[in-house]
Amino acid sequence: MSEQIYKATKTRSNRPGWSVTFRHPRRRDARGKYGLKVRRGLNTTDDVEADRLVAQLNSLLADPTWWSLDRRMEAERTFADPAVSAFFDGIEVGVMNSKDLRDKAIPLPTPDDGYARVLLVGVTGAGKTTLLRHLIGSDHRRDRFPSTSTAKTTTADIEIIMNADLFRAAITFMTEHETRCAVDECLEEACAAAIQDLQNDDSKIAEALLEHREQRFRLSYILGGWPQNQPDPEEDESDYQFDTDFESAGEDSLAADEAVSDTERAANAELLRESVARIRKIAAEGRNRMVAERGDFQDMKSASQRQAWLDEFAGILYEVEGFGQLSLDIMESIKERFDAVTVGEFERVADWPTIWRYEEKGRDTFLKQVRWFSSNDYRQFGRLLTPLVNGVRVCGSFYPGPALQEDDQRLVLLDGEGLGHSAKEATSISTRVTEKFADVEMILLVDTAQSPMQAAPMELLRSVGSSGHGHKLAVAFTHFDQVKGDNLRSFKQKRAHVRASIDNAIGHLRESLGAPVSETLEQKLEDNNFYLGGLDGPTRKIPGGIVNEMRKLLAVMQESAQRPDLPEAAPFYHFAKLALPLRDATDGFKNPWWGRLGLSYYEGFAKEHWARIKALCRRIAFRWDNCEYSGLRPVADLVRELQHSISLWLDHPDGWNPHTEDESEKQAAIDGIRRQVSERIHTLANRRLIIDPSNGWEEAFELRGSGSSYDRADRMARIYEAAAPTVTSVMDMPVHQFMDEIYQIVSEAVQEAGGSVQGIPERDSAFVP
Repeated sequence: MSEQIYKATKTRSNRPGWSVTFRHPRRRDARGKYGLKVRRGLNTTDDVEADRLVAQLNSLLADPTWWSLDRRMEAERTFADPAVSAFFDGIEVGVMNSKDLRDKAIPLPTPDDGYARVLLVGVTGAGKTTLLRHLIGSDHRRDRFPSTSTAKTTTADIEIIMNADLFRAAITFMTEHETRCAVDECLEEACAAAIQDLQNDDSKIAEALLEHREQRFRLSYILGGWPQNQPDPEEDESDYQFDTDFESAGEDSLAADEAVSDTERAANAELLRESVARIRKIAAEGRNRMVAERGDFQDMKSASQRQAWLDEFAGILYEVEGFGQLSLDIMESIKERFDAVTVGEFERVADWPTIWRYEEKGRDTFLKQVRWFSSNDYRQFGRLLTPLVNGVRVCGSFYPGPALQEDDQRLVLLDGEGLGHSAKEATSISTRVTEKFADVEMILLVDTAQSPMQAAPMELLRSVGSSGHGHKLAVAFTHFDQVKGDNLRSFKQKRAHVRASIDNAIGHLRESLGAPVSETLEQKLEDNNFYLGGLDGPTRKIPGGIVNEMRKLLAVMQESAQRPDLPEAAPFYHFAKLALPLRDATDGFKNPWWGRLGLSYYEGFAKEHWARIKALCRRIAFRWDNCEYSGLRPVADLVRELQHSISLWLDHPDGWNPHTEDESEKQAAIDGIRRQVSERIHTLANRRLIIDPSNGWEEAFELRGSGSSYDRADRMARIYEAAAPTVTSVMDMPVHQFMDEIYQIVSEAVQEAGGSVQGIPERDSAFVP
């Protein structure tokens, strides 16, 4: 096989001046292969200067000795800056911590500053973001911040600091690499839709392109929606309209400079039509190559044959010249949307925005600009940057509405992506949520009173309790006005009906959580439960009883800033009893994954679609900011099992020093240990599952062709087995090393709480406390 020759060419793009396009020998595409097609501006309109820069870049591409970051400084002395930047920027894609960027721009205040930090969590559609609007006095129609809908809306972290003098924003974004991979995944899906399209329906291809299958990355927000077909004359839209008495019903006003104009919308539509036509050509070329090697997709007789065909087809697409060109054009359009933001200040890495900072005195002007990064209003489709955002932090004079204000609330309210609806999605809570437990003073579970305490809320209770944060918990039931029944005639009857769901949930969890943790949750939620309704209307229209509930909620939030007294007594333990819980934890982690991977049967866990497993591998192999995919959360699953098993073990110390009979003091001391263990377990799980086996994840993702889904499952199983080896009576060195790490974590946590441990195994190279 001949060696790849890399060559740059001078091109024109939508941006002013000349650009250069080339395949990069040290940057990976969405398949994980070197040779990512790159386009960079040369910052010149002069033909001769552009030719000189392209020649310099070709010198870099022709000599592999330059293909290392440690030669950048030497290259800067030899070549012009545009050529050097075009080649060296982005060679190494590190894991960027967006939270650190926001912390640097706007630090979050703490209880030392008089602030309470409150984390809102709940099932998608339960109304937590709608509640958040009321708490910060955001008008549903005028402010429209944060954005809400009945579908999955909040996909970024929303952090709001109340009671500040100046309005400021710090908004962070996906990396360029993550964005490019997401664009390529959308193109893969669109090309697959073109192959399977038997009715010549462009809208199906556009739908696959504009909405990522994970429903977190929506190109329609950025590029505009697909032009709608003419309405069916036999379909009467009035048949689908509902009457409502809420003032919030109906379309709110939108300033002329916020709505996308008809001219702009028409231009976006034309761009999408052109893109769909290009996708058809790309898919046709990829199909022709596949026909020569494997036959046509339509001739595949079984599901497994069609699966293998589409998998290979997705890989071949990257070899089609038009695929990389269209991907670059879409990325160029995305960058143009960033350029349309003329206020505030962007910080960039390799010409890609990492954070946008903005200050403003006026609330309306401030929110108007922030909405370009947070809105989901269809009238702004074609200019929104919302899908690219991974964190929004704002501060300013945010206060509850007049009906709720008594004293100045000093709160930091944290919102994020909702929990999954189904039991399948609720097997564990995302580490994006659980890692925040330690950083807040209150965890507010927002659940719907119409069907309270289903799988996801129950799993949240389990996670909060076993991590030692049960004392921070509160629950707010929304849609309380929709609770109806012949046996529910009064507010008290309805409240008792919904309140019973808490007792039922804790009762179901008692066996897995243990009695002490269950009692902590039960005692905390005895008072910290609130019943809210009518939140989709303005605050002034909410009934007085609900307003009183919201006032109580705000008071409890503020009180959470008061730090609890530290216990004086500390427990001591013997490690001999920990081996069995660790065996249960590792089996509890792996067995469901064997079912997901199709390696063995495990009740309640069907084999996952090959494309979902492959997408998970891609995110881990490329070290995305969040190594999860649509309910597939290996790190969270391992954290869950280890945390729960160790939590149960911690409930049974061998004694106390000094001796105490105070059960509340005992539980407070053990919860402190649980919190330390949980924090360390997160680090251990991420290292053993993601960081250490990084090469294994790359190999698993790169597998292609017939049988690749089974081979990928086998590679993943080996990674999981190495990360969480089964504890048995006869243990090899990997098991000993795993247990030593757990012993060290638990020992450090116990000793930091003033306790002690005994029975640590003595082995060569084993843990020494």
